[in-house]
Amino acid sequence: MEIYKDLSTPASQLFEKLLNSQLSKNKIEEGKIIEGKITKITDKYVFLFIPGLKSEPVIDINEMKMIGMQDKVAEGTSVSVLLEKIEDKNGDVVVSAQKAQKIKGWYELEKAYEDNQSINGKITSKCKGGVIVEHIETGSLMFCPGSQISDKPMKSIDHLIGVEQKFAIIKLDKVRGNACVSRRQIVSSHKKEDKAKIIEKFKVGDIIKDAVVKGYSSFGCFFEVNNEIDVLVHLQEISYSRVNHPDEIFNIGEKHDLKVISIDMEKLQIGCSIKQLSPDPFEHISNYEIGKPYKVKVVKITDYGCFCELEPGLSTLLHSSEISWTKKNISPKKLFKVGDQIDCVITEIDKDKRRVAISHRLTNENPYTTLEKKYPVGSDIDGVVTSANEYALYVKLGDFDIDGFLHSNDLSYSGKPEDELKKHKKGEKLKVRVLEIKKEEQKVRVGLKQLEKDPFDFFKGKKVNDIITVQVISSDSKGLMVKPEGCDLEFLIKKSQIAVSAADARPSRFVGGERIDSAISEINFDKRKINFSIKLLEELQNKEAVDKFSSPLSGKNLPFSSLSEKLDDKKKKETE
Repeated sequence: MEIYKDLSTPASQLFEKLLNSQLSKNKIEEGKIIEGKITKITDKYVFLFIPGLKSEPVIDINEMKMIGMQDKVAEGTSVSVLLEKIEDKNGDVVVSAQKAQKIKGWYELEKAYEDNQSINGKITSKCKGGVIVEHIETGSLMFCPGSQISDKPMKSIDHLIGVEQKFAIIKLDKVRGNACVSRRQIVSSHKKEDKAKIIEKFKVGDIIKDAVVKGYSSFGCFFEVNNEIDVLVHLQEISYSRVNHPDEIFNIGEKHDLKVISIDMEKLQIGCSIKQLSPDPFEHISNYEIGKPYKVKVVKITDYGCFCELEPGLSTLLHSSEISWTKKNISPKKLFKVGDQIDCVITEIDKDKRRVAISHRLTNENPYTTLEKKYPVGSDIDGVVTSANEYALYVKLGDFDIDGFLHSNDLSYSGKPEDELKKHKKGEKLKVRVLEIKKEEQKVRVGLKQLEKDPFDFFKGKKVNDIITVQVISSDSKGLMVKPEGCDLEFLIKKSQIAVSAADARPSRFVGGERIDSAISEINFDKRKINFSIKLLEELQNKEAVDKFSSPLSGKNLPFSSLSEKLDDKKKKETE
């Protein structure tokens, strides 16, 4: 084979010139996007001609369908492809139209992001945390978080799927090739432009009619005006009286007139006032006096009371504790409704705190005072058992709406409290005695056993060491249960008090029914306490016998009776 190295001939120089000019036109480099012309189309492949390559690249027809270019596939048309490899292990050229389209789309997204411009896209499907958005121009897929779909909660987004609309690019990850977009920013920006035009219609001092209560916050109440804009009434601008929270005054959906007091075009906010629509009622608060009754109008009802108006703009709180003398923790909704005119007495006027306190119960006499006048302590009154617990009964007293407290210890003198409590049921009629009335605390204590003769009166005039005849009821290891003759009360003689001799101090000596004498060892009328002792009786009898029958010289004739005296005399002599 002959190799020509002589380039001096005109033909060789012309060939070299043509070859260099052709290579300079097509700069072939892997990883670049280049244009190729379609030369042939089959059922499976599209063949391209790219100048500078030694063979024709081939693209799968399905790839063209995936990027939506199947309608543009025709011989002679140009297609942008990414040159992945000039030659693979099989000697073929590897190109990709899909990757080329994605890279070109990414460049467009980058430019739109840098220029702060919106892009056209459509939601294609839902995914975890948001939706997938397709870029209309390039077909690139982007992610839109659920919080960026709209500026308000939406129950369904089905009506947005497949609809071409504007999106703002909020984040680009060049390393991962991910794009995050927002529909909410576009919606909010349009609303911001519209809101500015609406606010321009208002000026300070305007009166807004029939604004609707839309919501509350800890610092004020929001109203909707003409179904186009929300305005704020600050907590301090609601009323001349003190207001802790807007829900004390307003209900959602109510309509109120407002006065525009401020406009902020930068924040696009309108501040309004309700109290400035009327003069300050506290300027003539001196017209009202503490302790006098007035008609008030119920304007709002809460769980803890009613908000009332003495006059328009002058609000006051009727606390639930001031509604009734007898009903505790009563629900105001059961007694009043909004708009009611009720009688109340002013109990407090605080000009510094701009607060007026009222009471409804003071318009009626305290039933505890009436009860005390008609049934003073010691009086008997009919009642009905209304309820019970583990230690007491509650008895409704006569015609009064008052429940008396009947402790189990006041049911019977003789029976056990827990047993006596079980004998009484709800609805039972009882005659009870008034034991105590506490008007300030609104409490009444009554008793049932006080209607009977007190068996403890049996011991009046008795004292310690007195001898009482008792009858043995029963015996056990603790001692003897006895009942004094002529008394219905039972008492325990402890084992240690049965006899002087420990051998005789056996409860088993008694079987029950025996009549024995016993001495009173302790008596306390205040505590209603008495202790009996057979041992004490024996000691008293022994002492009496000794005192009665013993001689003063008894024991002097014993052998050692004077021994102690002699020893004492001896000690004295030794010390001298």
